[in-house]
Amino acid sequence: MKLRGKVALVTGAGTLRKQFSNADQIGNGAACAMRFAEEGAVVICTDRVLAAAEETAQLIKKHNGNAIAYEVDVTKTEQIERIVAEVAARFGTIDILHNNVGVEVQGDLLEVTDADWDSVMTINVRGAMAVARAVLPHMQKQKNGSIINVSSTASLKWSPMQFLSYSTSKAGLNHMTKVIARQYAADQIRCNCIVPGMIRTPHADALFKDEVEAAEEHRLRDSRCPMGRQGSPTDIANAALFLASEDSSYITGLLMVVDGGASL
Repeated sequence: MKLRGKVALVTGAGTLRKQFSNADQIGNGAACAMRFAEEGAVVICTDRVLAAAEETAQLIKKHNGNAIAYEVDVTKTEQIERIVAEVAARFGTIDILHNNVGVEVQGDLLEVTDADWDSVMTINVRGAMAVARAVLPHMQKQKNGSIINVSSTASLKWSPMQFLSYSTSKAGLNHMTKVIARQYAADQIRCNCIVPGMIRTPHADALFKDEVEAAEEHRLRDSRCPMGRQGSPTDIANAALFLASEDSSYITGLLMVVDGGASL
């Protein structure tokens, strides 16, 4: 097992579903949490909605993994610091941080409001920073650790879906990843970023108003991928496992694009 004895904290570990989403489907964060557990890690499942974090923790336990759930809102710094301190005290350290939280608000330059812009930046950029800032001292003590951020190919190019604030926030996350990677390389702390393309998740369903629209839009999303299909949360989880494990011990500052060639 590649992560035996490791402690992994996953933010956004729950699954957001629309009423018409398949109840058996899970999101990227949940898939990564489960993959870490399969490889022997104790997984700290966190989410803004406690029930969502608990659902993932229960799925892990159902498959004989080790997980606990916490409610964590990444916009609340005091809550982050309290939970991180509690987890580190209970388990001795935190070896892996997987920052999966992300929101989008539709709107191009002429449509985006100040309030929406600030909300997206606070959650997508400051949230990832705040959790990493809380976890980093524990990684420094042991001179080892892996921080994984989750971005989007929308950070690299124009997208037909107009989410200016989201695209910009993810571009900021990309750069923050590189800065952290360089700053703390001497501490043997790696910081890398997964850059997903179009992934078929329940969260993607949330972009659409109903089941009919979702079905049509998913067909269009499939057609826009050079491989003729969207990726799955498993694809993201496999990338996350590589970056979390010693298989990537000499890799830091990487933007790992997982998109089936869609950004080429």
